[in-house]
Amino acid sequence: MAHSASHSYLKNISLKCPSLVILTRDGHGCAMLATPWPWSQSMSRSNRRFYRVDSLRDLDILDKGETAAHENRWVFEVSHEAANKVGGIYQVIRSKCGASVDELGDQYCLMGPYKESSARTEVELCELPYGHPLTNTIHKLRDYGWKIHSGRWLVDGNPQIILFDIGSAAAGLDSYKHDLYQNTKIGMPQHDMECNDSILFGFMVAEFITQFRNHLGEEESQPHVIAHFHEWLAGVGLIQLRMKNIDVATVFTTHATLLGRFLCAGAVDFYNNLDKFDIDQEAGKRGIYHRYCLERSSTHLAHTFTTVSEITGMEAENLLSRKPDVITPNGLNVKKFAAIHEFQNLHQVNKEKINDFVRGHFYGHFDFDLEQTLYFFTAGRYEFGNKGADLFIEALARLNHYMQASGTNKTVVAFMIFPAKTNNFNVESLRGQAITKGLRDTIQDIQVKIGKRMYDSCLGGNLPDEDDLLMKEEVVRLKRCIYSAHRSTLPPITTHNIVNDDFDPVLNALRRCKLFNDKSDRVKVVFHPEFLSATNPLFGMDYEEFVRGCNLGVFPSYYEPWGYTPAECTVMGIPSVTTNLSGFGCFMAEHIADPVSYGIYIVDRRSISLEESVRQLAQYMFDFVSLNRRQRVIQRNRTERLSDLLDWKILATYYRQARSHALHKVYPEIEEVDQRGAGCLKYPRPLSEPPSPSMSRTTTPAASVHNSDDEDEEDSVDSEAEVEALSV
Repeated sequence: MAHSASHSYLKNISLKCPSLVILTRDGHGCAMLATPWPWSQSMSRSNRRFYRVDSLRDLDILDKGETAAHENRWVFEVSHEAANKVGGIYQVIRSKCGASVDELGDQYCLMGPYKESSARTEVELCELPYGHPLTNTIHKLRDYGWKIHSGRWLVDGNPQIILFDIGSAAAGLDSYKHDLYQNTKIGMPQHDMECNDSILFGFMVAEFITQFRNHLGEEESQPHVIAHFHEWLAGVGLIQLRMKNIDVATVFTTHATLLGRFLCAGAVDFYNNLDKFDIDQEAGKRGIYHRYCLERSSTHLAHTFTTVSEITGMEAENLLSRKPDVITPNGLNVKKFAAIHEFQNLHQVNKEKINDFVRGHFYGHFDFDLEQTLYFFTAGRYEFGNKGADLFIEALARLNHYMQASGTNKTVVAFMIFPAKTNNFNVESLRGQAITKGLRDTIQDIQVKIGKRMYDSCLGGNLPDEDDLLMKEEVVRLKRCIYSAHRSTLPPITTHNIVNDDFDPVLNALRRCKLFNDKSDRVKVVFHPEFLSATNPLFGMDYEEFVRGCNLGVFPSYYEPWGYTPAECTVMGIPSVTTNLSGFGCFMAEHIADPVSYGIYIVDRRSISLEESVRQLAQYMFDFVSLNRRQRVIQRNRTERLSDLLDWKILATYYRQARSHALHKVYPEIEEVDQRGAGCLKYPRPLSEPPSPSMSRTTTPAASVHNSDDEDEEDSVDSEAEVEALSV
């Protein structure tokens, strides 16, 4: 009977998701590949290509905390970036809140330091209900003279959050340091303000959780408290809980090892020498030995240790001497980006906004067709080597040569968006936008007047005469606009005046590669040294709009524990380039049979030389340029389908697995739950792809023979079905 029920259940899933590879378990607990159901074979090719995985989301019970409350289970998530935007961890925690609240409800609570500037705009401060266990603990700690703020974080899920004003506990800093040294033999220098803050925050969090756990001890049912700490800055709290032997299950997540970032910033051959570094010596040379000790202690004292990717897990195993128990990939709140039937239209709308910028920036040298122009971009922290900007610029120079040699009529405009120190916008960039705006306004004014003359002439029964439509003074106005758009200098390669531009790595690399936006260049470059916003006078669009308007995101990172930028491209239906040294790239390679056909280009930066990596990236970009418009539409459609793979609705299961692992260690009687997460999602090769290179037809998307967008160009039946579906 049970077998029949499971057979029926799998049949239901297969009907919803016939293209998915469904992993089942036999009677002995072994993973098996379910054979395709016969009724799915009869479905049309078109229907099989458009699938969603909503049915998989129903496999987890998300009851807003009812189950957690029944089990008396509490989860605290502790981070310096809770409601405090500093780096990427803020995005991780913020985007995950919705999925966490769906599962745990008010049994879930965030903890972070109180930063007034952030709290004022991100948190609705309010007192929790009287008699609530959290309320009682807050009042008890306020009796110490500590300032503690409670409220709701104004993000998806509206979770509870407790913020600690670390300044109110500063009087005890010396005693906390002494206590830490007595327990761990880790000494803290007086001058390291970041470490001082982490100690104050950690001791306040540890005392709060201790008092909270003691309060729950008075209840009849056995309480299960889990404290999840992110990064070494929050690790002091974990260390204190373990030193005091508090009955709490602890989880520690490192999003990137401290020493790993420092070593990669020093341009060393990091991954080929992971097992050869003298860790203590390297940390000491960089003045971070005490921080490294905190990170390593947190790693080893935690009941469960997690990292965000396999590549970071390998790094942690060598630098922190512990292999992660669970890999917890970073997800996105896909609902925020969802535009299932609109993302192709949004691409066109936002690309036109970028076109307006390009018209102004390249005024006087605007000799290329915007209909045949592709926009590539890279963005992120200004870590020239770690983010792969060096590889990107070198590959752009190769791409420029390939395009010139092939005689293509296409143009690539490559944007580099890294925040750097600047004085202001440069005059030429602002002047270009002003000139094009003036020309646009003049033409619109003349259009209105010509339309009125045509209307009056036709109303009188006469066809308008060409000589009477455009007045002499209007011709003069147009000539003035045209002459003002002439310039003898080349379009600038940067939009701002950069401080010490002689030493700027991006500008120096562009100069070395001779990418100066010359007329003969098929690759134009624009370095924009600040993040985009809707108030930007040059673009007038925020980052999300800009990404949607581009054709390809290029992120050939050398050190990228996860990689949110290509993930954001994916959920918005924009193809991207990543590497096998990024968590995102490894994750996609694991779950997609043929990543390139889904618009995920993975550059090998691990097993081949730097020169070969540059050639591979240049070839990937040239292959993309060779696609015609129809093939790019198809590829964007495939890319957007991968968004389910990055949804927290699925990836949050890895966090549940980590918490279950920690609970099982503290309470062995609690059975550890095996959560497969995205492991049950496998994206096969698209049906329009040939099974082997021996097939006579070319792969779709594939290089266009004539580099044209002609509608009569040969495509597979599946591709035509996709294009048809887009117009519905």
